[in-house]
Amino acid sequence: MKYFFRILSFARAYSIHALLNIVFNVLATIFSLFSVALIIPILGILFGTQERVYEKPEFALNKDAVVDNFSYFITQLIENHGERYALLVICGILVGAYFFKNVFRYGALFFLAKLRNGTIRNVRNALHKKVLELPLGYYGEKRKGDIMARMSGDMTEIEWSLLTALEALIKQPIMIIASIALLFTISPSLTLFILVLLPVSAIVISTIGRSLRKKSDKAQNLAGHLLSVIEESLAGLRVIKSFNAERSTQKRFEDVNNELRKNMNGVLHRKDMASPISEFLGSIVIASVIYYGSSLILGGNELKPEVFFGYLFIFFQIISPAKTISSAFYNIQKGNASSKRIFDILDSPVAIRDAENAQEIETFQKSIQFKGVSFSYGEGLALDHINLDIPQGKSVALVGQSGSGKTTMANLLPRFYDVTQGSIEIDGIDIRSVKLKSLRNTMGIVTQESILFNDTIANNIKLGKPGATPEEVRRAAEIANAHEFIELLPDGYDTNIGDGGNRLSGGQKQRISIARAVLKNPPILILDEATSALDTESERLVQEALENVMRNRTSVVIAHRLSTIQNADIIVVMQNGTIKEKGTHEELLEKSGIYAHLIELQSFNG
Repeated sequence: MKYFFRILSFARAYSIHALLNIVFNVLATIFSLFSVALIIPILGILFGTQERVYEKPEFALNKDAVVDNFSYFITQLIENHGERYALLVICGILVGAYFFKNVFRYGALFFLAKLRNGTIRNVRNALHKKVLELPLGYYGEKRKGDIMARMSGDMTEIEWSLLTALEALIKQPIMIIASIALLFTISPSLTLFILVLLPVSAIVISTIGRSLRKKSDKAQNLAGHLLSVIEESLAGLRVIKSFNAERSTQKRFEDVNNELRKNMNGVLHRKDMASPISEFLGSIVIASVIYYGSSLILGGNELKPEVFFGYLFIFFQIISPAKTISSAFYNIQKGNASSKRIFDILDSPVAIRDAENAQEIETFQKSIQFKGVSFSYGEGLALDHINLDIPQGKSVALVGQSGSGKTTMANLLPRFYDVTQGSIEIDGIDIRSVKLKSLRNTMGIVTQESILFNDTIANNIKLGKPGATPEEVRRAAEIANAHEFIELLPDGYDTNIGDGGNRLSGGQKQRISIARAVLKNPPILILDEATSALDTESERLVQEALENVMRNRTSVVIAHRLSTIQNADIIVVMQNGTIKEKGTHEELLEKSGIYAHLIELQSFNG
């Protein structure tokens, strides 16, 4: 139940709606029980088993006084207008009572809807905010499909399991408590007998509920795995087809899907068991009540037939709420599995956050320094004792084979990860003591894979500067060599580029990414193999754009094609997480070392 209550903590902003829901449920219950309670004196007087009251009794707020006053009212109707008219009036009162009951019931549901939907909105907002806050390292350990499943399938499960149960847990206990209180006034001994039987039913139901939660937990994990497989299949469709791997990919999907089917069967079998078991247990309770109540009538001790009939009518009012609560209990057990998966994300620690008393940096004037930097993703060192000085306004190129640590160095600068040992300093200030937002404001990043969003070109360029004017956007596009092709599009800068920018070519997407960096106008630019995936013509245009944007900026360039970085002020050659060589293009060629060998290999391959 702890996850259920944690979900309810998101409903604090809607506490007034919860209070109004309770008030309307209480009023609906009063009118419901009032209509049932009318039956007892009506039957007694109409069928002659209860004495008529001819003298008007004094009114008081107790059971006997209320019954006597109502009996007097019925007696007057019968004496003055006859039994049929009296019956017609009483039926009208019953209809009126049910009318108000349902008006208040609708009012309760009206406020519950606001409570329920507001709570889900708050959980979704908190979950998405957490997803944005978590460091990149978190997603290296998790399947994207599983995270998507938690944000979609698990949220839906919470909405329909836990918050549907919320309705039952607010409304039905009010009905049960009020009904039992009324039953106590009619027959204390018979009501005590019922209260002994009900806990037995609750124990049986809770035992099944515990096994349901375990099955539901496994089913949600499998659903997340299945979504991951689908996401990987769609992303790798080109590779799957080119290697004729459709059959093996389909088998992998079917294996996970079959396991999910088996587990969901177990979940539904246990869930479907709730209603039959609760109904069977209810029939045992009803049979026991009829037997015990009839014994009291036959013994002539406590009950009259019409009172017992009314008692049963009120008792039947408890059966449906009790069954609803048992179903709600099953829903909570099922929804708890999804809630746990949601809170696994919400409770994940954000390792990279602002330090206490973190400071702002507004300018970059001297240098970036890597001082004895080592870093590990888990096993082994990706970087081993790196020392590097990057002066302000200079371009530094990082080269080396795949896995040499180039991209890791670039990821450490904006604190996508934190160093394991050593420090990175900007103008002598350790970046871990700088506010993250302030640090990242000084940097613009262009990666090999252009990350664009399903929005207009203008909004994609304005990502880092939402308040930019159209003229600023146009100027950034011109510097990035993007303005010319944008103008040829149907809606120009207002053209929607589709999911991931799939309506643009690779070179066009890359130039949009560069325009985004230009508009942000950062003093530090990080270029991670920004031209490696382009054809020759696109590479030329993008390279020109990069040269435009690199002027008067400190640039860290990761290059696959060495021809693109020969004019860099400093070229750093990396191997196995260490710096092996450092210098200008000409200086490194003269050494005839690793860099010269890489140049020779690329020239040969070219």
